[in-house]
Amino acid sequence: MPGARGIAREVCGIRERGFCPFNGCVPGTGPKAMEKLQKFKAAMGHSCSTLACAMNNEVDYYTRCDRFRCDVHYKQGGPYSKQTLDMLKGVLGKK
Repeated sequence: MPGARGIAREVCGIRERGFCPFNGCVPGTGPKAMEKLQKFKAAMGHSCSTLACAMNNEVDYYTRCDRFRCDVHYKQGGPYSKQTLDMLKGVLGKK
């Protein structure tokens, strides 16, 4: 199942390398989203802005947000580069 960034946990390189504090993300509208966000904050010392944003905007994946692409995605960093975010914005017809 893809997480808030749209990457399936089964293919996430961050998770595979053991850097994910909770073994994979969940959609922003998923029943375990708040639990995952709290675990992330406890493990990393700060919130996952991508998951928090998806939850606040009530979208499962951040590319479905009406305000995609905002500064949240550029500041969070990875897994997508600025060029990829700009390309997704163009494909989705977002300004």
